[in-house]
Amino acid sequence: MKSDKNYCVIMAGGIGSRFWPMSRTAMPKQFLDILGTGKSLIRDTFERFANICPDENVLVVTNAAYRDLVLQHLPELKADQVLLEPEGRNTAPCIAYATYRIAVRSKEANIIVAPSDHLISNVPEFERVINIALEEAEQTDNLVTLGIAPSRPDTGYGYIHFEDKEGARDPLVKRVKAFKEKPDLETAKAFVADGNYAWNGGIFIWSLKNIMNSLELHLPDMAKIFKEGMGKLGTSEESAFIEENFSKCESISIDYGVMERAAHVSVVESDFGWSDLGTYGSLYTHLNKDGEGNASVGAKTRYYDSSNNLISTSKGKMVVTKGLENFIVIETDQSLMIIPREDEQFVKQIVTDLKDDGEKDFY
Repeated sequence: MKSDKNYCVIMAGGIGSRFWPMSRTAMPKQFLDILGTGKSLIRDTFERFANICPDENVLVVTNAAYRDLVLQHLPELKADQVLLEPEGRNTAPCIAYATYRIAVRSKEANIIVAPSDHLISNVPEFERVINIALEEAEQTDNLVTLGIAPSRPDTGYGYIHFEDKEGARDPLVKRVKAFKEKPDLETAKAFVADGNYAWNGGIFIWSLKNIMNSLELHLPDMAKIFKEGMGKLGTSEESAFIEENFSKCESISIDYGVMERAAHVSVVESDFGWSDLGTYGSLYTHLNKDGEGNASVGAKTRYYDSSNNLISTSKGKMVVTKGLENFIVIETDQSLMIIPREDEQFVKQIVTDLKDDGEKDFY
């Protein structure tokens, strides 16, 4: 339910190096129409919260270089709703910055923190789950996260171990027992078989009071920086304050810095067609395929004796393959990448090598 008390913080500072060459430093994946739907991922993310919080309560935290891109994709926002990080310091400083900025406006806020580049296919169910989480966050002292029902024993995600929560207002709300690192395959299989584990989707819900208390308890030095700067946040002095102080913040994730240290954490079991779209493999699973398992974005394709390929090109380009099996083919204005699907993790190495070689025009 939409409420003036609800705020949304969209984290949009990443580069998405595992989606090279589609995603590059100058145009990261959150600003791309990776699925070929006509909307960028950040646009989809923003629209997902239309029934939950007013446009004026949306803040986007991003790298200073992406300010204009954010405003281009989200013209509903005013410039002061885009919070600019001078440098990447992981998610805890990003969230702390947004938290203390919101505190200047409202002491009664409920806050949702979401990445800008995730796919959610069932938006009505997402809204229902978010409203359950908001109630839990507002009515208890708990920090809340969303746990994604695992569809397979995936080794690419962290897991949340949970148990039933006494007095929970909804059966989907559970008590978090522990956060687990990305497991090996056998451990992942055991987690899924157990039934009391969920993928950590990186979406958080909490009251302003609870997250401020948690930051001051678990990351006191960071909290002190932003608390002392509250008189400048939301004013003409904000930019200079952030430029001077942001680099003083410890580079740490909110998971390590707060969630794993907090005593009171709830998780809402969720199943709304989620993917973090972290790799070309995850993209492939969400695309329509022909009878031979071939998927394409943008391209017109003719496949001969070809199967299980992913091809993405500029719109309308004719691509013909013969005898091609299990490959990723990605074409952009400046680059062409052709690699076996099983080597999708090698994409990060390509980007590293391009940087090492000073190929600024290509990464």
